[in-house]
Amino acid sequence: MAVKTHAFRFIHPDTDSFTAGLRFSPTGGITLADEIDSVRQAIMILLTTIPGERVMRPDYGCDLFRLIFSPNDDTAAGLAIYYVRRAIERWEPRIDITELDANPEPDSGQLMITMSYRIRESLRTDTILLPVSLEGETP
Repeated sequence: MAVKTHAFRFIHPDTDSFTAGLRFSPTGGITLADEIDSVRQAIMILLTTIPGERVMRPDYGCDLFRLIFSPNDDTAAGLAIYYVRRAIERWEPRIDITELDANPEPDSGQLMITMSYRIRESLRTDTILLPVSLEGETP
């Protein structure tokens, strides 16, 4: 018997144009995210949380924040891939990464992380694009 994954649906400040918090239905109830949305939102929360930010789980998060003043180059891209893979493998056992890449975008000062993954239970796939702003100079 397959177990359905549901979670409260959150508004994430990095992916939604609203302020962060719970989403409410038109009738005032708390909306739930289905399996693929639940996993996607958990990944976004993981990748945008700085380790030490959660009091009861100080190791939870991703070290992407370490790249903030790095030059926007291939070295930063390699480190981003390493940080994302390490965080996902440790904290998100529901998925398998099928593809992970990071590309510097010198014109925007951002590093674009692309991650494709498969949900182990349902074998459904999804892709996340996560822009990371870097302040360092591009060579």
